[in-house]
Amino acid sequence: MYFKNDTIIIREFQPQELHLFLDLFTNENVTRYLPYKSPEEFKQMFEKALSDYKEGPLSRWGIFNAENNDFIGVCLGRVFAENVNSIEIGYMLRENYWGKGIGTQICKALADYCLSADGGKEIVALTDLDNIGSQRVLLKSGFRREENLTRDDRELAYFIYSREKA
Repeated sequence: MYFKNDTIIIREFQPQELHLFLDLFTNENVTRYLPYKSPEEFKQMFEKALSDYKEGPLSRWGIFNAENNDFIGVCLGRVFAENVNSIEIGYMLRENYWGKGIGTQICKALADYCLSADGGKEIVALTDLDNIGSQRVLLKSGFRREENLTRDDRELAYFIYSREKA
């Protein structure tokens, strides 16, 4: 995936950017709503992302500031574990980029990309029930709230992309 506008660039990570990826997960405010993973598991995630680029079209990508190339965060598109006919999107931003409308831009770009990469599949997203900020972003981005979904004994807010709203 490659996306660029005046604010952000979404692109494949380079192998030498592992430190950016790992550093994102050291901020407890950023990871508050995620299940625990060890640093080694995060490293494996990054390595899988790099290998996924060769397989295509889904993976994890870096998000960078279009003006100064500062690292903003990470986003992903993957087959939805609960329904292989759907694609799940997600994103995480460094805390200093919260509340600037970037999440909405990312969600729209991811939904557009996933629809073009595999147009027959539904686009979905999950958030922790307490992650009100991300839920607002999804609603602004053209997703609609559905009934909660349970994954690994956690109840999560479940959203489906509504093409007619986008």
